[in-house]
Amino acid sequence: MLIRAFRKTDLPRARELLRQLGYEVGAEELAARLSRVLHAGEHRVAVAEDDGGVAGLMHVFVRPALEKPCEAVVQALVVDESRRGRGIGEALMREAEAWAAGRGLASVALYTRHAGNFYERLGYARVASPDLMRKRLAREEEA
Repeated sequence: MLIRAFRKTDLPRARELLRQLGYEVGAEELAARLSRVLHAGEHRVAVAEDDGGVAGLMHVFVRPALEKPCEAVVQALVVDESRRGRGIGEALMREAEAWAAGRGLASVALYTRHAGNFYERLGYARVASPDLMRKRLAREEEA
């Protein structure tokens, strides 16, 4: 398995993966959204290649705040239905965590309604609402 940066050629596959999450997005609209995200700075869109094709998609970004430390937010994570259970989602989440840690961020947060058990296995805990989960990252000065 290979985790790598999103490429424009991944657009059709990304569209299919988002459809599996219940988001029907036209090709032109998705291209525009991805362009905006990729040019915004402080965002990472990555894919997991497995068995010669794109098997998963992840989008994470930096969220600054006044009331708490800046953190990373996983906006989207999806693994192809036919390839789930192979560690692809975990690999994409580890990539998001490494990206956040590389920016000195103390935590990664995400919202989920259906995959809470998956994220709990990765060390995430529910906070503030039933759908919000967060994981504190080990920082070098704490290690």
